[in-house]
Amino acid sequence: MTTPDTANTKPSPVIHWQLVTPDPEAAQSFYTGLFGWTCDDDNALRYRRLASEGEKGQGIGGGIWPAPPEANAFVQLHIHVDDLPTAVERAKELGANVILPPQELPEGQSMAVLHDPQGVPFALTTGEG
Repeated sequence: MTTPDTANTKPSPVIHWQLVTPDPEAAQSFYTGLFGWTCDDDNALRYRRLASEGEKGQGIGGGIWPAPPEANAFVQLHIHVDDLPTAVERAKELGANVILPPQELPEGQSMAVLHDPQGVPFALTTGEG
């Protein structure tokens, strides 16, 4: 098994996850009811942020984003990178497809959404989650 050339990079942590679903209200009700997570949508995009971290600091926060009614629900990881344009170009070199090009979000972070070579969606972000 070969290892990619990562001599000039540092690990990029998963900092956030989101559930993309055609029924955000049902997802919110299910996960807050099952796990006691809290949900907050007091932000510019009305994004449903789920506080899923444990009291011992375990885990990472997530959120819920609406999908078109005909879409299947899926979970998307958000991965922090220091240099978004470079990370997007490297992902493309490795076979990823850009779904949403790099753009600045209302709260100041930048994000791009891609599909890996197997079609799994993920986001690259300069934000904190």
